Amino acid sequence: MFRAGAGSRASFRLRAYMRLSAIVLAIAAFGGAGGLDRAAAQSVLAAAPTELAAPTEIAAATVPVPASPAEPLKKTRFVIALERRVDYQVQSLPNPNRVIVDLPTVKLQLPPSLTGKPVGIVSSFRAGLGAPGRMRVVIDVTEPVVVEKSEIMASGGSGPVLLSLEIAPAATDMNSLVQAAVSMPAAAVQRASAGGTIQPPVPRPAERPDKRAANTYKPLIVLDPGHGGHDSGAKRNGTVEKEVVLAFARTLRDQLRASGQYRVAMTREDDTFVPLEERRQFAEERKAALFIAIHADYATSRARGATIYSLREAVANNLAASARKQSANDALSDTELASLKTIGRQGPAVKSILADLAGREVESTRDRTSIFAQAVIENMGRTTNMNENPDRNAAFQVLLTAKVPAVLIELAYVTNSADAAQLRSEDWRRNVARSIRSAIDNYFSHQGARLPM
Repeated sequence: MFRAGAGSRASFRLRAYMRLSAIVLAIAAFGGAGGLDRAAAQSVLAAAPTELAAPTEIAAATVPVPASPAEPLKKTRFVIALERRVDYQVQSLPNPNRVIVDLPTVKLQLPPSLTGKPVGIVSSFRAGLGAPGRMRVVIDVTEPVVVEKSEIMASGGSGPVLLSLEIAPAATDMNSLVQAAVSMPAAAVQRASAGGTIQPPVPRPAERPDKRAANTYKPLIVLDPGHGGHDSGAKRNGTVEKEVVLAFARTLRDQLRASGQYRVAMTREDDTFVPLEERRQFAEERKAALFIAIHADYATSRARGATIYSLREAVANNLAASARKQSANDALSDTELASLKTIGRQGPAVKSILADLAGREVESTRDRTSIFAQAVIENMGRTTNMNENPDRNAAFQVLLTAKVPAVLIELAYVTNSADAAQLRSEDWRRNVARSIRSAIDNYFSHQGARLPM
């Protein structure tokens, strides 16, 4: 490294450089030599050279940079003295807020240790081996920061070199961002627009998985346990439809909510009668991503097992035509049509486009319904008996919607003694609900199903 004699001359030059830097910064801070006035300036600290290990003598400094009137937060220049010029990497990290400097193995000198009180934005620092053959300097800071500038400067002659880091508070809120944009010099804006280097934003703090899940998009699933109140539904073999389907819907609701992936709403939470039209409107008004009506079946034959119903194709086609017509009629008001004419646009053409979009929406709903119905059949078949023909179509009132993918699940037949016993079994409800939850997971694994309706 540096020896006595030639090394002492290098040390002298470095001490002179550091003292001169401190004097220049102090003059700028307190209004001299064309610097800022005293009210706008910030305190300045420069470290005196200290011996690392005789006869080596390297110096470093931590210097708060004066702030402009529009920039009340401190910027700090952190200087590390190195025995030679080396390649380095700098990054700023949150939690805790710090700046990391990675270097190859090299002798270095840090500023004097701080005595409790931060200097500028720096609260403490340390250095050590980061990996075999690698040095790491960790600079603890008082808040999120960016490194606006880093460079290696020669101290003159054959002396040590200085690694200078200019550390500034990061704009972490909208007011700070606006203030930074307004106060940015025009020359800096021109350099940035011309392709200059811009410091990347500070990484976001890591979030706990449960918190991150709470902020993600969660599709709304509406469960519709059939009947209720004075309408008991099918009754046979000691089983009442309105009771067993409500119990099943609650089990499925609890499993879906426990997954943390979905929001769930029920058209009825207790023994209350809800008209069919209101059940469908309940899902449409809430912009549900899925509507599942839950029932139990009745037959005079020996039929058993689950059946999944979706809207009959002919009815779905009529519904699509109706949606197109309704959209064309309601798409534009008289005032909007007049506005279109004033800018040279044809109202009928715009109406036609909107009607076509409405028709596509109906087609999309039908496709999504088909995908989900198949997923339910496949997954339910692993946990319970399925009807000989489980995939059926019907014109049930609750399925007459062009806005929400909707299915009606007949869980089992109350008229079959084995099915009726299963409907009353908590274990059976839990297992079958789990299979439907798997079907829902599979359905939403399709990217198209997760798009808003």
